[in-house]
Amino acid sequence: MTQRVDLATVMDRLAIDDVVTGYAMAVDDGDWAAYRALFTTGGRADYRSAGGIEGPVAQVADWLAETMKLFPVRQHLIVNRLIRLEDVAGAPGDGAEVRADFLNPMRLAGPEDDGTVTSPDFVAAGRYTFALARTRDGWRLTRVTVHEKWRHMTA
Repeated sequence: MTQRVDLATVMDRLAIDDVVTGYAMAVDDGDWAAYRALFTTGGRADYRSAGGIEGPVAQVADWLAETMKLFPVRQHLIVNRLIRLEDVAGAPGDGAEVRADFLNPMRLAGPEDDGTVTSPDFVAAGRYTFALARTRDGWRLTRVTVHEKWRHMTA
């Protein structure tokens, strides 16, 4: 590889990592406009393994906005990111896939919920698969799939 191709690959990896981080922050902050902006026009998300829905990003964002009201405190920790860039004759292409593990502690809303932060009482974990495409506006998600492996609720 040439230095120019190596630099392009590094820049793509950093940009893709920003999209994945932006995804976690948008969900945790309830910023559904930012969530939608991370996807391509035809982007889709699949939360069925976690008891959710699958569909176009606008529909899923609306569902998340309603569902996440149950969890006023939430924090996605997305780790072990394995980024695979499309390879076109030794140069980075316009597609990528990221597999990344997640740990998601949340606190359920309750009648006594006054905004005080307490320990999480719901934790989910598993792996995301993010499919991305290079667009005129940078890297965007074409598909997000949640593969929930376990969850735990405290009594």
